[in-house]
Amino acid sequence: MQNFSDIPLILSYSIFAFFVAFIACPPFIAFLRKYKIGKNIRDEASGGGGAPLFAELHAKKSGTPTMGGAIIVLTILFCVLLSRVLSYYGIIDHSLLNRRETYIPVFSLVSCALLGGFDDWLNMKGLWKKGIPVTPKFLSLLVLSLVGAWWFYYKLNMTGITLPYYGFLDLGWGYPLFFLFIFMATGNSVNFTDGLDGLAGGLLIMSYSVFGVIAFSQSMLLLATYCGVVVGALTAFLWFNINPAKFFMGDLGSLSLGTGLGVIALLTDSVVPLILTSVVYIIETLSIIIQLTSKKLRNGKKVFLIAPIHHHFEKVGWPETMVVMRFWIIGGIGSVFAVILGLAL
Repeated sequence: MQNFSDIPLILSYSIFAFFVAFIACPPFIAFLRKYKIGKNIRDEASGGGGAPLFAELHAKKSGTPTMGGAIIVLTILFCVLLSRVLSYYGIIDHSLLNRRETYIPVFSLVSCALLGGFDDWLNMKGLWKKGIPVTPKFLSLLVLSLVGAWWFYYKLNMTGITLPYYGFLDLGWGYPLFFLFIFMATGNSVNFTDGLDGLAGGLLIMSYSVFGVIAFSQSMLLLATYCGVVVGALTAFLWFNINPAKFFMGDLGSLSLGTGLGVIALLTDSVVPLILTSVVYIIETLSIIIQLTSKKLRNGKKVFLIAPIHHHFEKVGWPETMVVMRFWIIGGIGSVFAVILGLAL
C-alpha cells in the first residue's frame, strides 16, 4: 500500500535533479562548443542510398552540440550515488540502489549510454559510415539485453505479464525472449523519435512520469523516486533543447533512456501501459518499417517523403514546432490512458 507521506521525498529528488542538471547545462554546452562536439547531418538513408531531403531540411543544424544526454545520465548517476553515500552514513533511510527495483534500470542507463555515446562520437568524427553500423549496434544491444533478461528471469523470478481482462499470462521460458524484444524495441523506437528539437525529451518526461505514478501505486518507492530523478533531469535538459535547440540528446541519451523505459515497464508489470505511453514511438518506428518495406518490394517507391514520419510532416510544410507540439499532444493523451490503466491493473 502506497504511503502518501513519501510524495515529498520523490518531489525533493526530482527538484534536486532538475537544479543539478539546469546549473550544469550552460557550462556543458560551452564545453561541447569549445571542443566542436557537434552533430553531423546524415546524407545517407538508413536503408541505403542518399537522403537529400533530410539533409536539406536540417542543414542549418549541422554542428549543433550533441551528446547532451550525458547531462541527463550524469545527473541521474550523481543522485543515485549521493543517495547511496547518504544512506551509508545514516543521513537518509534508503539508497536508490536496490536489487529489486533499480539495479537493471541503472545498468541499462550506463551501458546503453556508453554504446550510444560511442555511436555519437563516431558520427561526430565521420568514422565507420558516421556511426556504428546496424549489425554491430544490434548485436551490442542484444548482448546487453541478454544480461537484463538473465537478471529478470533468474534473480527476480519474473516469468510473465499481466493483461487487462485476462490476468497473469505465464510465458515461462519465453519471458527472457519477451524481455529482449521490449528492451531493444523501446531503445530503438525512442532513438528513432529523437529527430526534432524537444520531441523525444518531452515525450520521455511524460513516459517516465507515467511509470513513476505506477511504481508509487505498487509501493515501489525507490523506483518511483528514480523515475522522478529522470523526469527532473530531463526537464532541465528540455529547457535548453526546445527549438532552437542549444544542444541535442544524441544516441547517448535516447538509447539509454529508451531501454530504461522498457526495463521499468517490465519491473512494474505494465506492458500495456507501456504501449499506450509509447504511441508516438510506435508510430515513428512503424513509419520506418513501412518505408523500408515499400522501397524493397515496390522497386524503390516510398510511402512517406521522409521517414521517420516526423520528417515527412516537416517536408509537407508543417513547422518543426508544430510537429513537436502535435506529437506531444498525442503522447500526452496516450500517457493519461496509460496511467489510468496502470492504476487499474
